[in-house]
Amino acid sequence: MRQLPSPNADARPAGCPIDALILHYTGMPSAAAALARLRDPRALVSAHYLIDEDGTVAALVPESARAWHAGVSSWQGQARLNDRSIGIELVNPGHEWGYRAFPDAQYAACIELCRAIVARWPIPARRVLGHSDVAPERKQDPGELFDWAHLAAAGIGLWPQPGAGRQRSIAKLQEELARFGYAVPRHGRLDAATRCVVAALQRHFRPERVDGEPDQATLARLDGLLALL
Repeated sequence: MRQLPSPNADARPAGCPIDALILHYTGMPSAAAALARLRDPRALVSAHYLIDEDGTVAALVPESARAWHAGVSSWQGQARLNDRSIGIELVNPGHEWGYRAFPDAQYAACIELCRAIVARWPIPARRVLGHSDVAPERKQDPGELFDWAHLAAAGIGLWPQPGAGRQRSIAKLQEELARFGYAVPRHGRLDAATRCVVAALQRHFRPERVDGEPDQATLARLDGLLALL
């Protein structure tokens, strides 16, 4: 592991636990550009780790410190997830620069690193998340090409067996999305914000089609997730 410290970090709030792990893609044209930005004090962004496509890992911020990777974010009613999370950036151009599959070497390094992190900190499987899960109206990463099922099979995070996909009102859908952890409106309307949350669920747990529509297959995955709680 390369040690490449970033100045973009500060102290976590006193007494705040480290209990979440958030995965990102870099969303930049190259690994070099991403690394430069994550270490640029003018950029005001960072992560604890960067994993290149060949599996090379760079340590940027100590886990005990707060890296600046999640931004405005929320999960299970908790905001400001930088305070309590560890952030991993995966080199990938992202949707803007030519989104592509993540290589096997990158997955292997990610799994090894995540296993070590969850062994060090009390991070429940339910709190191994993508950036899009905690900021669904702003972010898409690591996106629908990231194989969360592969990580779950290695003991990192959750992957549900589909449930019945029972139909429910939008109000009930919002209630259940919030129960799982998403920050979602609770007004009973399928508005743009709610569709963003449904799309985030799809990116993570039903990536075959990401359209924000709560169809039967999406509801089946939600039922499966709720059965794991």
